[in-house]
Amino acid sequence: MSAFSSMITDQVPVTFADAIGDAADVVVIGGGIAGVATAYFLAKQGKRVIVCEKGRVAGEQSSRNWGWIRQQGRDWAELPIVMESNRIWRGLAEETGEKDLSFTESGCLYLVDTRAGLAKCEAWIEVAKQHQLATKLLTPREISERYPNIAGNWLGGMITESDGRGEPFVAVPALARAAQRAGALIRENCAVRTLDIEGGRITGVITEAGRIACSQVVLAGGAWSTHFAANAGVSLPQLAVRSTVARTNTAPDLLGPTLSTPGLTLRRRSDGGYTVTTGDLAEHYLSPASFRYATKFRHVLKASAKDVRLHMAAPKGYPGSWGMKRRWTADEESPFEKMRVLNPQPAVEVIRKLEKRLPERIPGLRGIGLVEAWAGMIDVTPDAVPIVGESHTQPGLFILTGLSGHGFGIGPGVGRVMADLVSGRTSGHDLSRFRAGRFADGTKIEPGPY
Repeated sequence: MSAFSSMITDQVPVTFADAIGDAADVVVIGGGIAGVATAYFLAKQGKRVIVCEKGRVAGEQSSRNWGWIRQQGRDWAELPIVMESNRIWRGLAEETGEKDLSFTESGCLYLVDTRAGLAKCEAWIEVAKQHQLATKLLTPREISERYPNIAGNWLGGMITESDGRGEPFVAVPALARAAQRAGALIRENCAVRTLDIEGGRITGVITEAGRIACSQVVLAGGAWSTHFAANAGVSLPQLAVRSTVARTNTAPDLLGPTLSTPGLTLRRRSDGGYTVTTGDLAEHYLSPASFRYATKFRHVLKASAKDVRLHMAAPKGYPGSWGMKRRWTADEESPFEKMRVLNPQPAVEVIRKLEKRLPERIPGLRGIGLVEAWAGMIDVTPDAVPIVGESHTQPGLFILTGLSGHGFGIGPGVGRVMADLVSGRTSGHDLSRFRAGRFADGTKIEPGPY
């Protein structure tokens, strides 16, 4: 592995160590993109907000994702929020003074080689039209003329020129610094163990460092959210899926847009290499939650275009692993303190496929080589769209989780939405598809298009 790393682990020194005190208006659980963005917008409203992160800001999926800021292919209900997020991303660097929050407009290109894939593109174009998003279908001739460095027999594709990219492992900590300057307090190595509830209402949270009085809590714990919620008596259906990613050595810029093709996706990086993955493999470690939520996930499994692999048991300490404690009190060490930063091993199969597919698909990149590979655990809901809103069973608990691999791009948008929900403001979006109770009230589970 290279000395330089594109991810944050528990070996990275603590950076955010604010003295958090014993009271706040809002406590945010989780220092990923969703939690940090929520804190940023709450602080701008003048709220006293504290972010408690069990390990490191952006230590898990928020520093391990592809770095795409994508509108193209989103679920119909997500699209308005991600379009807002695209607009927010464009102004964050200037607004905050943090150059690491830069947005690069590169476009997002999907190429397909089957009739079914082409039909999905054609159907999604109609969604884009409804929202005045300039997505264009591409013919095989247009593809060969515009993108001669991409090999393949393409039946068509689509491109959204206004899509872009960023650098996750530096962008999220930069947004956390901006949140601090706006007034938020952020504390790493500070797990929230449980909620403090009196008469059915939240009166605070109990952290490993002590109690914080508050009446509102935002749960943005990624793959850990469902386990925190269960300990607090709240059912939150989501499962964790392992995704493997790699980066190349420095290489020529032969593509332009972020690229998705069957079995290979690429993003140009600011360091002159590419972030690459096969994009076709989703791995899940079976756990008690897998069986508890099995019927809810059958729809998304059936609709998924990915190769879904089930492994018998997660390594010790992983979210929901068989040996992980299911219940604990405020006085007990929680599972979050035992696994500060979840750092899964990358899948060897994905690395081997990348080494083979990259030169086949992009012949001009033959021989550049992979310099680093990593994996992250993606929090996925039964319909593969987020949970955004107040819990239907626990007043004062606002849930922002299940971003299902879309978190980096949509993060600032859902953070702004959540801040307004917590403050009692109108979000400006129809959030009915994202409500927390949709998996318990008989609503038909309909997975999104991608």
